[in-house]
Amino acid sequence: EYINIINKAVVSTQSTGEHAKAVAQANVLPTLLQCYLRAGSSEDLQIKAKKALKNILQKCVHLPALEPLLHDAPPNILKHVVAQFSKVLPHDAKARRLFVTSGGLKKVQEIKAEPGSALMEYINIINGCYPEEIVRYYSPGYSERLLERIDNHQPIMTN
Repeated sequence: EYINIINKAVVSTQSTGEHAKAVAQANVLPTLLQCYLRAGSSEDLQIKAKKALKNILQKCVHLPALEPLLHDAPPNILKHVVAQFSKVLPHDAKARRLFVTSGGLKKVQEIKAEPGSALMEYINIINGCYPEEIVRYYSPGYSERLLERIDNHQPIMTN
């Protein structure tokens, strides 16, 4: 059953971004990811699922369909997801706002990427779409640093 879905996904995404968007909107990406990650999947199924995921991700710019993968995808797939966000966000103010309110920017700040890697480059492009204080606010440990500042702050006494 999954093999048929994956074969159709691979074929349909080899032509256009519109096909990739349609497949993504049909919520096929989480199923493909499950097939790829499931320990009980055959090697053939895992290979086809990975190929379909990459094909779809490289063409899909429909960000709401990609967002769940930010939270669930392993690093080798996550790179392709983040790459798509880095292509769209610089050109779409509405998408940038939604990316923040949906938790996407926070999730990107939590990704541990190797310095100089393609993934790090994509993260830097995304971060460049926002004011520095927004990026800092959503970075891990920021609230703790603010609380430390409160603890260390000396109140100004006025008479």
